[in-house]
Amino acid sequence: MKVGVIGLGAMGAPMARNLHQAGLLQAVWNRTASKAEQLAAELSVTFASTPSQLATQCDVILTCISADDDLRAVIDALGDGLAENKIVVDTSTVQPQTARELAMLLAQLGVAFVDAPVSGGVEGAKNGTLAMMAGGDADVIEKLQPLFAAIGSKITHMGEVGCGQATKAVNQVMAAGINQAVTEALAFARAQNLPMHKVIDVISGGAAGNWFLQHRGPSMVEAIFEPGFKVSLHHKDLQICKAIAEELGVALPVVEMTLVHYWRLMNAGYGDEDISSLYREKQQLFS
Repeated sequence: MKVGVIGLGAMGAPMARNLHQAGLLQAVWNRTASKAEQLAAELSVTFASTPSQLATQCDVILTCISADDDLRAVIDALGDGLAENKIVVDTSTVQPQTARELAMLLAQLGVAFVDAPVSGGVEGAKNGTLAMMAGGDADVIEKLQPLFAAIGSKITHMGEVGCGQATKAVNQVMAAGINQAVTEALAFARAQNLPMHKVIDVISGGAAGNWFLQHRGPSMVEAIFEPGFKVSLHHKDLQICKAIAEELGVALPVVEMTLVHYWRLMNAGYGDEDISSLYREKQQLFS
């Protein structure tokens, strides 16, 4: 299996490194060419000058793109590089309908499409321990097991194309709620002048313990917000969740509230910080 990676941001670059370590990486491409050129030189793989060139050389094209329109543009740019029996695996977070539309488009060329969004943050991408929720043909997903094993530790086939993205939307709603609860609770603790690291330690060992508290609590109370998952990206994902909810005729209060809070953070210049910077907002409740 020869894999090409398109999109070498905070998640895509470490996924590419893990694919290289597994002996699967053939080529890389990035909109900012210097990133791809540097990584290609580091790993001794092909620096593709265009997505089409990458697709020509690879059996599997893995995309890690920020937004729906950007993903559509990349798929279009694969162009003549696509051929029958090739596979496109998208690890981006986009609308389920976008995934279904792209799958139908690629099927006309005999190309399979799998939507496989990921969860686990930058740490998971670096460590190859991402959780992956895949939508697509079961036989195609079975063929992709070596790829999935290189970048993730839990891969679940959720159903047809689009189901991966629908599951990721569930994940993003839950992540918003956890972020709201943890940041608000820790701001509440600080307002009571409690020893913050002891609070985090004891609660992490009890019924309210969770990954976000354990991994982001210590840094947020020190006002360190280096991104594992950027505010601006979660805001984008929650807009997807809101759109899905509207199609179902409902509003999701946690989503609506978090969108407002993230918008304030973005307007204040914190959009590139980790989502734990919501702690900034929560502290203002007690000022």
